[in-house]
Amino acid sequence: MTAIGTSVKQLRSGDADTSALCRPGFSPARLRMLMKRALAETGLDMSGMTVLTEAATGAYAVTPVLAAMAGAKHVYAFTKPGRHGTVTDVKRETFEIAAPLDVADRIEILEKISHEVLHSVDIVTNSGHLRPLTAALIDQLRGDAVIALMFEAWEFRREDLDIEACARRKIPVVGVNERHPAIDVFSFLGPLAVKQLHDCGLAVLGSRIGLLCDNDFLAPLHTGLASLGANVKTFDSVAAVHPGAWDAFVVALQPTDAPRVGQAEAAHLAACAPDGAVVVQFWGDIDRAVLAANGLAIWPAHSVGQGHMGILLSEIGPEPIIRLQTGGLRAAEWVRRGGAVTEDGFAQLVPWPEVI
Repeated sequence: MTAIGTSVKQLRSGDADTSALCRPGFSPARLRMLMKRALAETGLDMSGMTVLTEAATGAYAVTPVLAAMAGAKHVYAFTKPGRHGTVTDVKRETFEIAAPLDVADRIEILEKISHEVLHSVDIVTNSGHLRPLTAALIDQLRGDAVIALMFEAWEFRREDLDIEACARRKIPVVGVNERHPAIDVFSFLGPLAVKQLHDCGLAVLGSRIGLLCDNDFLAPLHTGLASLGANVKTFDSVAAVHPGAWDAFVVALQPTDAPRVGQAEAAHLAACAPDGAVVVQFWGDIDRAVLAANGLAIWPAHSVGQGHMGILLSEIGPEPIIRLQTGGLRAAEWVRRGGAVTEDGFAQLVPWPEVI
């Protein structure tokens, strides 16, 4: 352990905060059960590897523990205080999961990342506390290192990491096939949209919903909403929406540099919808000010980060997060060991741009 690391013994001497134990579905015992299941189903094996990931709270506390459970010889987990918890919260939750599994001694929580750490790792995850992965960070990685994107390759956001630096160094950026049977995160998208609509006060059952989607989220979202009794009509753009007795528009449009719902789009939706219709941001940036100016209600009420989803997968429980994090590590591990990338496998590659 370095001076900036934290041991399980140090953690146990701190005061406990029981707030994270209020939801039984997130109990450490249940998380450990789900993690063991995910490891068995994916076959994740990180033996001999050193991993740099984040240490976080809630369902995201599992990531460094999963790597250690899969046999990683050392896991560096970087953290910093944020709106989801303090550094003390992060340390407590991580080791509360790890200690009964006898893997805590291979997890080191960091608040600073040194050159020595970066040069030692086999896999770096594109995780919240680590983002953005800058050229300065990427340039310190070994030439055989791999970056785990932790979601599908087509969802890549340029603001997350310097893809040109990866291309120059020939460091693979590895997405995960979320539709692989052992991962199957896409099946949770429908229930997630239902949760979002319920949260904003729409019953879904019997609701008239315009689903705006131009990407691979379409099928699971449509299935999830329709299975709860919604009357769903799909559109691949805002311009395609026609007037109707809409209760809500669910926006699931792939983010671009500009908002997917700006001034022109907001005016069009307002002209197509009755009073009281709600615009629900599932994915794809929206201009809240112009929507409000056009008399449309918006959910969630607060702005989310550019390119990010309007609801976290963990809102419906830890299962999709554990499956996604395990899959992200499995995809990177596969590529790090020289496995071939196939359409039906775990791993996907983000294309490198040409570097002049």
